[in-house]
Amino acid sequence: MTEQSSTKSGGRIRGGGARRKPPSAARRAWTVTAWTAAALLLAGGSGLGYVYFKVNGNLDGVDINQALGTERPKNLDDGSMDILVLGSDSRSGANSAYGKDEGGARSDTAMVVHVHQGHKKASVVSIPRDTLIERPDCTHADGSDAPGARRAMFNTAYEAGGPACAVKTVEAMSGIRMDHYLEIDFDGFKKLIDELGGVDITTTERIDDSKSHLALEPGTHTLDGEQALGLVRTRGSVGDGSDLGRIQLQQAFIKALVDQVRDVGVFGNPKKMLDLADAATKAITPDSELDSVNELTGFARSLGSLGSEDVHMVTMPVRYDPRDPNRVVPVEADAAQVWRALKQDRPIPAAALEDSAGDKGEAADVVAGASPAGNGT
Repeated sequence: MTEQSSTKSGGRIRGGGARRKPPSAARRAWTVTAWTAAALLLAGGSGLGYVYFKVNGNLDGVDINQALGTERPKNLDDGSMDILVLGSDSRSGANSAYGKDEGGARSDTAMVVHVHQGHKKASVVSIPRDTLIERPDCTHADGSDAPGARRAMFNTAYEAGGPACAVKTVEAMSGIRMDHYLEIDFDGFKKLIDELGGVDITTTERIDDSKSHLALEPGTHTLDGEQALGLVRTRGSVGDGSDLGRIQLQQAFIKALVDQVRDVGVFGNPKKMLDLADAATKAITPDSELDSVNELTGFARSLGSLGSEDVHMVTMPVRYDPRDPNRVVPVEADAAQVWRALKQDRPIPAAALEDSAGDKGEAADVVAGASPAGNGT
């Protein structure tokens, strides 16, 4: 493997200094879209055939199993399920409005979603984009080699070898076989939020972020797609201003959205159902085992009972890199505890997170679900 300099990949973890590249956090919107898509695709069980035929054509899957072959962690088949949910930072097409397309796309956000046996609870582990890892050898889509690298930023795996390399990297880090893969487009996320009629959230402090173009006073708000995208991009004006704090902000926002999506009344409104299913399927790229409405509907039903109280969200245990404070490295022993717990289908032990910088971003309480009293602006 080759040594990769950690100073070439852009973006700061800590607040308080100038960034070397424009922020690319909008890709983190994929997480919200994934949960939304899963919940909305329950509509596929309603018997409305035209929904099936319209949205089925939106899905184009990625065959991860064929790309990675048999050299993967063992499939435990214990009733639990592990999904890598990824967002890429391609600035092509409609996404060009969020910055310059500099060539290869990167996965600036990743979450391992572990749905526990019985599918009544889930544990979600965020992997910070700036985590320095040992990236395995991969293969480009054209069949050429994509050599591995030491001290490579996690988000370069997608750039080096696409979805399959991202999955391979996560499996190498965790020792857990990913059952599924979902990739999210953040322009599609915006449109999906608008189709939902906005998202109700409550902010506990003022947000005024010039980079995400979002200004909110403390209180309850209904965010449209553009505002929601701004919220999940916000970093400098919340918590300690770090990328780790922004992950906490996004996790809180996702929890608020999970409950709202569960309550969306689409079954009595065929047009609403069609529009939402159309937007959801246009926003995602699944693996080849989820690339039809029937398959996605079954997947959605397996998650349909989950509410925010059933989802435990953490960040992989990390510490600031002694050689580059703009990067983080895994706290190996603690990270191993997290992955072992998921592999054994157990709750993540609190002790594994005590020494991590990942849960000290001071932004976890900035956003909550909206109160039932009403919405503001």
